[in-house]
Amino acid sequence: MPPSPSPLHFCEESSPHEQPPPSPPFAPYTAPATARLAAAALLAGAVAALPVPAAHAAGSVVKVTGSQGGWQLTVDGSPYTVKGLTWGPSVADAGQYMPDVKSMGVNTIRTWGTDATTKPLLDTAAANGIKVIAGFWLQPGGGPGSGGCVNYLTDTAYKNDMLAEFPRWVETYKDHEGVLMWNVGNESVLGLQNCYSGEALEQQRDAYTTFVNEIAKKIHDVDPNHPVTSTDAWTGARPYYKKNAPDLDLYAVNSYDAVCDIRSAWENGGYDKPYIVTEGGPAGEWEVPDDANGVPEEPTDAAKAAGYKSAWGCVDGHPGVSLGATLFHYGTEYDFGGVWFNLLPAGQKRLSCYAVKEAFGADTSGDNTPPVISGFDVDNASAVPAGRTFRVSASVTDPDGDALTHQVLFSSKYPDEKSSLTEAAFTDRGDGTFDVTAPDRLGVWKVYLKSTDGQGNVGIETKSFKVVPPQVEGVNLALGRTATASTHQADSTGCPCPAAYAVDGSFGTRWASEWADQQWIQVDLGSTTSFDHVQLAWEAAYAKGYTVQTSTSGQDWTTVHTETAGNGGIDDIEVAGSGRYVRVNTGERGTPWGNSLYEFGVYRG
Repeated sequence: MPPSPSPLHFCEESSPHEQPPPSPPFAPYTAPATARLAAAALLAGAVAALPVPAAHAAGSVVKVTGSQGGWQLTVDGSPYTVKGLTWGPSVADAGQYMPDVKSMGVNTIRTWGTDATTKPLLDTAAANGIKVIAGFWLQPGGGPGSGGCVNYLTDTAYKNDMLAEFPRWVETYKDHEGVLMWNVGNESVLGLQNCYSGEALEQQRDAYTTFVNEIAKKIHDVDPNHPVTSTDAWTGARPYYKKNAPDLDLYAVNSYDAVCDIRSAWENGGYDKPYIVTEGGPAGEWEVPDDANGVPEEPTDAAKAAGYKSAWGCVDGHPGVSLGATLFHYGTEYDFGGVWFNLLPAGQKRLSCYAVKEAFGADTSGDNTPPVISGFDVDNASAVPAGRTFRVSASVTDPDGDALTHQVLFSSKYPDEKSSLTEAAFTDRGDGTFDVTAPDRLGVWKVYLKSTDGQGNVGIETKSFKVVPPQVEGVNLALGRTATASTHQADSTGCPCPAAYAVDGSFGTRWASEWADQQWIQVDLGSTTSFDHVQLAWEAAYAKGYTVQTSTSGQDWTTVHTETAGNGGIDDIEVAGSGRYVRVNTGERGTPWGNSLYEFGVYRG
């Protein structure tokens, strides 16, 4: 059986028997959750990239020196503590952002991939007195198993490719002044649980860490002047490295809310190598309690800033063993994950930027700092009617007295797993309250208030809210009646989804048709009855075109409403009709999937 995971892991651990889920039809924020952000872009060309001319042959000599409990990192003989950040901007933007990184007291950045595109980043870093922990990606990586599953016992082709590929780039860059050390892999000891289970998982973890050691030896053969480490997401990975990877010079771990427990885990584990923290910061999505709507409660800007200070305090407080950290994340991505973790989403600095700067000992006395949002709240957050107005309130102040502008945004991360942010329609009432038009799609959303000061700084706070169907006056004549449909999904994910589920009064069940146009669902009201309102609550799969029809016999149909530009969500239809049977007859689908209704209501006021 796999060992019990330490709480110091990067991503939430799933069951060891769980296999990786199928890729969804969107680009997820994986890590991440979390070589989450920069890793994929750096990795994409790693294998196929062509070698570039070697950099100038004047690199530093970096060593791990000392003995048990008294280690230190040295660069050209001088002590060196890693005060770093993980790197997010594109290489093309390195010249724009690297001086700012330097001004924060940072001496090191971390990447997840090394290839032909790396030289300009190394050049820019070196020009600003910054060194790079240069990464090499191994599958599966990313904690939750992103990047595919490798059999480290049998896949000799993959291993041989990596054994040739990584030393090639070490040879290319080993003499570059910007290189601090090499980092092989990211979170794969944990991530392998999404590919294997039981004894097979144990065998793969041993095989993976043994392979990491093979790579470390190859790198040392090519470059004896820079240390080699390997990152994982939990301190429970260390026994595998201790047993199988003696050629690593130090260990590396990604840890967020539990970073202050790394010291005791090291002491209790009886390890004889120092370590660095290669990702760290405030509590992640997998570490916080759920809010009243059942989704992770994101820390406030102030709590995130405090998280960075606390993390660095614990890293710095283990002298002779901890050699420093690269905190997560100097990134500019502006989406769900970017707001949670990035120091400067969309290039605007937030409180965490200045917290890291202060923690690293840089001068902050002359800084213009971000707006502070406190008391952020959403009225009736557990039941916001779809498409209706709801109120958001907050106290927003600026320490420097700058004039502020505000923006309200939504995230549909939980309804459809899209990480992007969309602008919301809202009215600023001028008293710290904002009237916001809700989405018409059911589910738990997040609303963000973004306040900017015109000086390059931003404050961002977020809360969840649950979108529910607007209440309809009158009696739902369809509730609990007999419903039939052209087709229904019997055994797909989340189903069976028969027609009866669309008239059961529950928004936790649904009817779902097969994946085809020209579908229908109808309800038998029991007798010929007049009605004046139909409410359709669509799931993600909806009809772009449909008609609402009535019949007294179930054979001859009269159309009482036609829709040609449906967009899902909630359709509230004021319509005068009469019949025993009411049918929704769909035409063109709005998605590649079928048609799906949480509820099909027929009302009489």
